[in-house]
This record gives sequence, C-alpha cells and structure tokens, in this order.
Amino acid sequence: MRKIAAIDIGSNAVRMLICYILKNENEFFFQKNQYVRLPLRLGEDSFKTGIISDDKINTLSNALQSFKFIMKVHGVEKYQIYATSALRDSINSSDIINQIYDSTGMKIKLINGIKEAKLIAKGNPIKKLDFDKTYLYVDVGGGSTEYSIIRRGYNKKSKSFNIGTVRLINNFVDESIFDEIKKWISKHIEDDIELKVLATGGNINKIQDMTRTKPDKPISYLSIKYLYNNLLEKDITERMIKYDLNPDRADVIIPALKIFISTMEWANTNKLFVPKAGLVDGMIWEIHNSIN
Repeated sequence: MRKIAAIDIGSNAVRMLICYILKNENEFFFQKNQYVRLPLRLGEDSFKTGIISDDKINTLSNALQSFKFIMKVHGVEKYQIYATSALRDSINSSDIINQIYDSTGMKIKLINGIKEAKLIAKGNPIKKLDFDKTYLYVDVGGGSTEYSIIRRGYNKKSKSFNIGTVRLINNFVDESIFDEIKKWISKHIEDDIELKVLATGGNINKIQDMTRTKPDKPISYLSIKYLYNNLLEKDITERMIKYDLNPDRADVIIPALKIFISTMEWANTNKLFVPKAGLVDGMIWEIHNSIN
C-alpha cells in the first residue's frame, strides 16, 4: 500500500505526518499512519535575533535525520518538507537549508504565509461542510496566524499575519496587529449570518480536550473564555499539573487562547469548530496530486 509523508518545520515544533493512500472507486482517501511532533522552538532564535543558532540547527538536523529513518522503515514513496515563519524570517535561512541538505540529503522548501494559509484550508474536510455556508479558518502557529475565507466550497481569500504564540510570549508582536486582523475579518466576511469559524493547530486540539468538549461538538465561547481566565491565574508548573500539559504547551496556550477568543469576537460567533487538521494535511493532498 502506497505511503506519503509531509514534514512541517514550524516556529514552535517540527511535525511529520505519514499517510496511506486509499482509493474507493474514483475517490482518494488518506489514512493517517503515524504522526510525530518535536518541540524545537526555532522561533525563539529567529524572532529575537534574526538568526537561528548552531545548537538549534544541529537539533533540527538530528530531528530530520530521525524522520528520514522512520520514513524508510515505513516505505514512504514520496515526502515534502516545508518551512514556515521562523525559518523564512531568519537571516541565515539559506545557509541552514544548504547545511541540512549536506548533512541529511533532505531538501527544505520555504513557503510564504499565503501558501501556508491555503494549504491549511485545503487540508481540512471542506467536502464535509455545508456548501451554502461561509467558513472562516484560523490556524494559530508559533510565528504566524493564517486566516482563510471559504465560500461555496472555494477559498476566496487567505491572509497570513506575523502574530503567533512564540512571538507573543517573547513580546515580539506590536499590539496594533490585532486591529489589522479585526479589519481584515470585518472586510471579508461581509454580513454572512451563517458564518462558522473553524480553528486548527496543536493548541486548539488541546483546548478542546481541556474544555471537555466532545470531538464532534464545537467549543463554546463561554468555555474557552473561562479556561483562559482560569489559566491566567496559574503559573506554568500549575498549568502542567492541573491540565497535564507539556512545558512547551503550557506557556503558549495563553496567547493561543487570546487569538482564538479575539477571532470569535471579531467574527461575532459563540462557537468554534475544530476539524483537527492543519498544514501537514494540506501538504499530503498536494504531494498526492503531484504523483497522480
């Protein structure tokens, strides 16, 4: 059975998704086989100094080498590596890409925020959604947040903003960017009464668990607001103990909640739907299309 893999080098973590390609009559499906996430925090260097350190580069190289071994064991036919905000914003990105290729034989491709937003929307189960409704996708990453407007099944508009959880916890964000996002949403959602907001990313998946929201149900504004206020009262250690959070999640969950809450308010909605898909899912579709 054929397998493909997608690797996302993000600002907070590096992720790999391996999928089976399944076909039923004339329709293709992807069955997730393995998902690996490593919290490297490349954004801490990139957003602070503009340069990713040698230590981080070596860790990234080791991570990708381990992914390469895993893909070999799985018999992956084709893979793609995309890097987003942290690497594309670093001054030494070209050197890093060359160094990684020399040490691992793996090619990294930088993608801009618009392509990132479109791939994120593409990776979500649009075909399962109501064709007559308008959807606002929001994906909160470590270095950037991507928005897409889906209307009548088509991606009408996408935008990437340089606001992410790693940037926020390190105070690398101008607060005026919140006004920019608010204006963009107001301009493009028009007066869509049936608008639904769909959120993706590791933080929202964890938030869904923390609010005890069932997988097939939306997260309510009240529950997400309550969680935000509750976490603000706790330090990182207390968050880890009470909610079983890893340290790399316990600090970034606060700014992630702030972005999600703000988005709900700007979109005038009290529900947040969580399709549990992201950039790597969109990459899987793209890789599949390239070989068929």
